[in-house]
Amino acid sequence: MGKRRIAILGSTGSIGTQALDVIRQHRDLFEVELISAYRSTELLCAQAREFDANSVVICDEALYKEVSDSLWNTDSKVFAGVESLCELVKGDNIDIVVGAMVGFSGLRPTLAALEASKIVALANKETLVAAGGIVTRTAREHNAAILPVDSEHSAIFQCLLGAQGNELVKIHLTASGGPFRTWSRERIAGASAADALKHPNWDMGAKVTIDSATMMNKGLELIEACWLFDVVPSMVNVVVHPESIVHSMVEFADGAVIAQLGCPDMREPIGLALSFPARLTVGNRKLDFASLGALHFESPDEERFPNLGIARRAFERGGNIPCAMNAANEVAVKAFLEGRTSFYGITDIIEKSVSGATFVADPTLDDIFSTHEETIRCAKELIR
Repeated sequence: MGKRRIAILGSTGSIGTQALDVIRQHRDLFEVELISAYRSTELLCAQAREFDANSVVICDEALYKEVSDSLWNTDSKVFAGVESLCELVKGDNIDIVVGAMVGFSGLRPTLAALEASKIVALANKETLVAAGGIVTRTAREHNAAILPVDSEHSAIFQCLLGAQGNELVKIHLTASGGPFRTWSRERIAGASAADALKHPNWDMGAKVTIDSATMMNKGLELIEACWLFDVVPSMVNVVVHPESIVHSMVEFADGAVIAQLGCPDMREPIGLALSFPARLTVGNRKLDFASLGALHFESPDEERFPNLGIARRAFERGGNIPCAMNAANEVAVKAFLEGRTSFYGITDIIEKSVSGATFVADPTLDDIFSTHEETIRCAKELIR
């Protein structure tokens, strides 16, 4: 088998750069065909040169000339805009598409890749949150595989590989608890963005780090797990595990539980998704059980972290409501990072935006995009 040809959507972000690091360590196995970024032109061009990317897409069309001028003396072909990205991921020169774009922006390119029957290594959980029914149906119709990149969903996937066909009865989805796990509600209320960005275990992008602090990230992952593994929310138990060593667990009818463990390093699940069914060495730290001493588990506190319950209820209501919740969260998190709302203001904005959303029980893709845009307008107005 020849080299696997990779497209990385969002190559300049946290997941994208770590995916390229995995590829950097295994040049004999992978070839970078396509990379994309929204605005990070300098890093995008540096990646294009290092990996000799065939196609480079800058999604902000206003920056096309800057990227094109920078790469004029390379073999890379430069394109602009999300529509270009959607067309390029369908190409016969691509085997695996890494979905690492941030937020709702990843939906359309992910669908394009699935329609072209590509393997999608999916890190963009918002795609499944906003349009899980459409995404999973598209994958089935086109015989396309979705391999999870989130550490928790990769762990569940790995546990199920050892299930020997036995049906799971419960997923135990682990959460670090974020930087405010031991803080009182009163102290959390006054937290700044700088406080929230100090994640104790993981090195992630700003948006997902804030989502971790509010525990919305775990709510999004609960919804993602339901779509990926065809389970209902009552079959997903969220458990706080501050060491971030057990990445998730699967329980079976006899009470047996299979868990996947590893040091907190996103290169592990990325490497597995790129090389599956093989496993790669990725330069990560290995577990030393003796030095760990103990692992701890506790129930999440939804009074201090109400966004977890908001996400669960949104999914149970169904239709376009998870899409509305996701859109409001994206706006609210951006406002918090910019100092325009408080930590619990994020929750208020989400709740009010979702309550004002027009419910669509069986949304089409057009309904999903309409809901996203309408909720963004509503959330922005609430912030103003």
